[in-house]
Amino acid sequence: MQLDDLYRRVIMDHYKNPRNRGTMDEDAVTINLNNPTCGDRISLQLQLDEGKVAEAKFTGEGCSISMSSASMMTEAVKGRTLEEAYAMAEKFSALMKGEPVEFEELEDIEALSGVNKFPARIKCATLAWNALRKGVESQGKQEG
Repeated sequence: MQLDDLYRRVIMDHYKNPRNRGTMDEDAVTINLNNPTCGDRISLQLQLDEGKVAEAKFTGEGCSISMSSASMMTEAVKGRTLEEAYAMAEKFSALMKGEPVEFEELEDIEALSGVNKFPARIKCATLAWNALRKGVESQGKQEG
């Protein structure tokens, strides 16, 4: 099986069987973002506990790239400190710019590496990660 086929299967698995799809109570940090150029939208909720992401959930509508990226991101940040979550968002941004990046945290994320070949789709892939970044920034815990 070719790597592109494997990546496509991983993306479709997260799209058809999203992890952490749903909502939490009103105590969660909630970030709503949309991509007006294609209509993708996400509502990300983060339950924080002592500076860590205890739980992450999302709802929204969009293409397979944006929804699978949200699924992968919520899986990756659970249990991470806000600083670690922010660093992961920065790392994902570098991946979308074509920089060589490895995600030891969750290898599925690397399945989105091919998106950088399609500039119009980069905003789809980064939507959830931008929501994460805004959520962390709203708590005043970003790095750098």
